[in-house]
This record gives sequence, C-alpha cells and structure tokens, in this order.
Amino acid sequence: MQKITPNIWYTGNAEEAGTYYASIFDDTTTAVTARYPDEVPDWQAEFAGAPLMVDVAISGYHLTLINAGGEFHPNPSISFMLNFDPLMFDGDAAAARARMDAMWAHLTEGGSALMDIDEYPWSKRYGWIQDRYGVSWQLMLTDPDGDPRPFVIPQLMFSAGVVGKSREAATFFTELFDDAALGMIAEYPEPSGNAPEGSIMFGEFCIGPQWFSMMDDGGGGDNPFTPAVSLEVQCKDQAEIDRYWDALSAVPEAEQCGWLADKWGVSWQIVPANMGELMQRPNAYEHMLAMKKLVIDDF
Repeated sequence: MQKITPNIWYTGNAEEAGTYYASIFDDTTTAVTARYPDEVPDWQAEFAGAPLMVDVAISGYHLTLINAGGEFHPNPSISFMLNFDPLMFDGDAAAARARMDAMWAHLTEGGSALMDIDEYPWSKRYGWIQDRYGVSWQLMLTDPDGDPRPFVIPQLMFSAGVVGKSREAATFFTELFDDAALGMIAEYPEPSGNAPEGSIMFGEFCIGPQWFSMMDDGGGGDNPFTPAVSLEVQCKDQAEIDRYWDALSAVPEAEQCGWLADKWGVSWQIVPANMGELMQRPNAYEHMLAMKKLVIDDF
C-alpha cells in the first residue's frame, strides 16, 4: 500500500488532466474518487457536484489531483522523475529512449521545457518539462547497471530561502518515518548559484518501498514549496496522526483540515487511511473544513 501520495492542485480541470495523463502514459488509469456536495458555500458555487479528487495511477504509482480554484499553482519545487530504464524494455536501450522521446513530445504539447532534452553528465538523455497544467516532470534514460528504481519518483528541490537544507530535511524525514533511510547522495563540489559547496546536487531517500529524491537548487532560482503539491500521509490510527502532525507542523497559520507546512515549507496532509470512506459520510466535507487537525473520532 502506498503510504504517501502526492496531491497536485488543479484549477477546475483535474478530471480533464487525469484523462490526459491516462491517454499519454502507459499502464495508467484515472478515476474520480470524491465529489463536492451538491450544496456548497457561495464562494464554491461553481464546484457544486463537481469532481473534488481524481486518482491517477501511473504504473501503479498513485497521484491525487485536487480540483479547486486558482489559489495555488504548481512550480518546479516538487517535480516527478520518470525513469526510463532499459530493463523495463527487456534490456532494449533504444526502445527505452524511443518511449522517453515520445513522452517528451506529449508533455511538450502546451508545456514548456525547463531543461532541453539532451545528453548531460549524469545521463545520456535527460530533460525537464513543465506540462500544460504547470506540473513539472524530469525524464531520464536510466543506466541499467545502476540500482533499479521505480518509474515515478517525486523530487523535492530546496530553493529560495531553504536552499542548502535538503540534507537536513531528508535526514529528519527518515528519522520520523518507519522503515526509512537515506540513499545515494552527490554533493556540489563547489558553490553553484545559491547552493553552497557540499550541499546536495542530487540525493535519494526511501520511506518503506517508496523512493524520493531531493536536491538544493544550484540554478539560483526562486521556487518555494507551496500547497500546490502536498504529500498526503495515510495513517492507521489517531496515534499515528498525532505523531506525524506534532513532528511536522511548523507553521500554525497553515494548519487546516488535515493540511500543514513543515519548517522548510513543504505541505503535508495527515489523514486517516480510510479518508475516502470518511469523505462519503453526510456533511463530512463541511466538517473537515471546520477542523485544523483531522480527528478520526469526530467523523
């Protein structure tokens, strides 16, 4: 079971985006998993009865698309790495490259390249694209001799006021979550942009079977973490909710209906594992909005 699910904010078009992703990615499904109630506050009138959450499963990796207003927009601070490993194509590097190039062409439609697809020191073929919805994807032709990694891996880029803090954050996360550990880390050999020497050029950590990557922004960019991409943690009981909430929440004004922001600005949702079922109960949506931390017994 996927314990941590990235949630991505869309401006009224989450269902459309889910259908789009299912059409361009292999082995991908999409489904509306929750809807707004038919009666909503006046400020949400346009969403009455509309999809609220859309599940997209890419090769078994789940993303939740949140259908909402224009309050937040994704930026490159959290992107999704797509590993095109020749081993996934029966060892055929040419087939992996061809599929990667086809995916790049799809994501380029209505999108914009942040780093052109090309050969780089870390990969024979790599590119960073922001799709038509503003979501960032990093496509990489993976070395089949390296350690195998899943097709989809979210990456946290520590930029703006928290550049240089990725090692600190990753260490904190791996100490907080069970069955977690740091993986490979490559450091900047000299200062790059605002990233100091010795900060992380590329690193990895895992939480259970899920892999994440992190980096300090060496390009001098200004891409702070925002609620446009949040990490939803599904908890087995109230004690687990309390544990993660108390450890992660660092911005009291950001606390609302299960959402919080940590000391680096990363947004988290700390929710019960049966959140989908709870949301189907009468008045659950209104009740959730009225709370800061979710309390299972209150539903």
